[in-house]
Amino acid sequence: MAFTSINPANGRLLRRIEEWDAKRLEMTLQQAASAAPVWSSASISERSRLFAKLAGLLRQRQDELARLITEEMGKLIKEARAEIEKCALACDHYAEHGAAFLADEIIPSDAGKSYINYQPLGTVLAIMPWNFPFWQAFRCAIPALLAGNTVLLKLASNVMQCALAIEQLFREAGFPPDVFVTLLIGSEQTQKLITDPRVQAVSLTGSVEAGRQVAASAGQHLKKTVLELGGSDAFIVLDDADLAYTVEQARIARFQNAGQSCIAAKRFIVLDSIADEFVERFKWEIEQKLLAGDPLHEATTLAPLARADLRDSLHRQVTDSIAQGAQPITGCVPLEGPGNYYTPSLLNHVKPGMRAYHEELFGPVASIIQVRDEQEAVHVANATSFGLGGSVWTRDSERGERLARKLACGLAFVNGIVKSDPRLPFGGVKDSGYGRELAYLGMREFVNIQTVWIK
Repeated sequence: MAFTSINPANGRLLRRIEEWDAKRLEMTLQQAASAAPVWSSASISERSRLFAKLAGLLRQRQDELARLITEEMGKLIKEARAEIEKCALACDHYAEHGAAFLADEIIPSDAGKSYINYQPLGTVLAIMPWNFPFWQAFRCAIPALLAGNTVLLKLASNVMQCALAIEQLFREAGFPPDVFVTLLIGSEQTQKLITDPRVQAVSLTGSVEAGRQVAASAGQHLKKTVLELGGSDAFIVLDDADLAYTVEQARIARFQNAGQSCIAAKRFIVLDSIADEFVERFKWEIEQKLLAGDPLHEATTLAPLARADLRDSLHRQVTDSIAQGAQPITGCVPLEGPGNYYTPSLLNHVKPGMRAYHEELFGPVASIIQVRDEQEAVHVANATSFGLGGSVWTRDSERGERLARKLACGLAFVNGIVKSDPRLPFGGVKDSGYGRELAYLGMREFVNIQTVWIK
């Protein structure tokens, strides 16, 4: 079997990459397991030095790597450059603070001396998606590697060129060759790998169904997992919001990366008293500022979807929602011509029972849900199986903070777009998964938290 890399903007085949056979995978797995104790014995200062060097390489090759992302999964070139810079920033952050995150913590007790010690688990399998091919891989790998684990990366099959480029960057930065390895394997081999005793933990960013399968397999073998799954983030607009600013941010929050983001705003929950004006402004913002085109061109503001099947699936969700009573305001059709483009779309009067109300729409479609007051807004925001992120928009920051603390999600923002930040923990609840990435909490997900007690 071969993995195919296809340009989403024009449908052209970029490259075929052959899948590994069982013998190649077995050799790689054994080498990673053998490298784990050697890597964990390296000093934290040495590991930090390598990440500082890796940050430099990312910045030196930013344009080249960004072009690879854009050609392989369709992201706007300016967004691809920002993704590479974010990876570099995360390398810098952990290179500077990783030693403090892993330092022994003295805990007074009845002992003469007692403390917490953080030890690596061994080998971590990272199963990562295509929508942020570099950032998702780095977000998992940096803290896991700095903690002394080895990492096996299984990136989505449509971005294997990015996967190979990531592995090459680690090698050129000076990491030992078996400490970080890209796996060219399919889903069947990945499933078997989860149960292999030489893999101690699994991190997955993906769909809810994939999360359930990974958790079930890992749970049978009592392995630690971190799951970052889907999201249907609420974007609550209160009656005192600055609508000019809020609508501009709504466009970015929903349509960046062509809407293909777990933490993109997807449900716009708007108070009745301002709903008509919000919808009118949002429609204008979408129609005037989102221009589909070649994602390599700086003037393009709307990228294609990563695959044709994703576009087709999205369109079925939209047409079903319209048939169920949602009001199409703009867009709601695929763009004609080459590439996996979908018109930037807005659905109004989305209500319970409609697919757009209950499901995650992973593409450039915004859903408007109108509510009476802020109490109903919070109720609707929480009336979902997802719990990744949410935001509140108001001129009264204290009011916004009060409502944000009521949201059943892992990331609650006031007057700001939900985003990941290396300094802050990232993750969700309910069907959006469990565990945390980034910050010091992400550093401690894949370690043995050992208590040491000395009389």
